[in-house]
Amino acid sequence: MITQTQLINKYGTPNEEGRGYIIQIVLPYPMYYDNKKVTKIRCHKLVADKLLAIFNDILEFYGPDEISRLKIDDYGGCFNYRLMRGGTKLSVHSWGCAIDLNPSRNLLRETSKTARFARPEYKPMIDIFYKHGFESLGREKNYDWMHFQVKE
Repeated sequence: MITQTQLINKYGTPNEEGRGYIIQIVLPYPMYYDNKKVTKIRCHKLVADKLLAIFNDILEFYGPDEISRLKIDDYGGCFNYRLMRGGTKLSVHSWGCAIDLNPSRNLLRETSKTARFARPEYKPMIDIFYKHGFESLGREKNYDWMHFQVKE
């Protein structure tokens, strides 16, 4: 897992507005946040190409109908300047280097026994994140299955 020091060294010091490092990318397929269509997200400029490659690979592998059926298009957020839930350190979201997907069916403390993303049909999606330099807290720590973040 990436440390705060590594994040600062590679991605800089975060700020509430994301000034100087956050850019907007256009998604290759629509996502939905609280049932509202999302076509663009804000992320760190150094991970923008990786996220676009991830979403393009997901679209190619699953197709739009399967993405919708599996709720891979349920967007939970990317850039969000805040502390880790229950913690004292900044979340990786503060750098725009993490993304949450399908949070309503992959709750924070949920384990592989009940989290949707622990099911076999999501393995290819998780593998795609790893292929492009991200990791899954679900796979790595068996909690927070919604959360994907840069590995380094």
